[in-house]
Amino acid sequence: MDFTGAKTALFLRDALVVIQRDENTDIPFPRHLDFPGGGKNPGETPIECALREALEEVGLCLCATDLIWSRQYGQSWFFVAMRPSEDVGLIRFGDEGQGWRLMHPQDYLTNSLAIPSFVNRLRDYLSEMGRL
Repeated sequence: MDFTGAKTALFLRDALVVIQRDENTDIPFPRHLDFPGGGKNPGETPIECALREALEEVGLCLCATDLIWSRQYGQSWFFVAMRPSEDVGLIRFGDEGQGWRLMHPQDYLTNSLAIPSFVNRLRDYLSEMGRL
């Protein structure tokens, strides 16, 4: 099955890297809390898309081995990546969104600005890993 894009719940040890979306009303979920990711480029695999988007949006050069969980939801892929907490010093915020922050996954799940479908996907991962 083809896909349209990929998102990555990027953990720096126990904290998620979360991006606050722009306020533009022409995008889905303006001002909401997002994960690195986006649409695929022609010829990209889901993994290539996820890795490129993480580099573009937060400046982290992930490897495929950093991706520890994945699932396809409709035409998009959702990945979970794990990196050491020290990578926080390597983050270089891109030009999409208002800013970034670290957030405990439980706080994301209950935040009113969390994107509902990503709440469900993160919950799927945490549940499968026995972390809920």
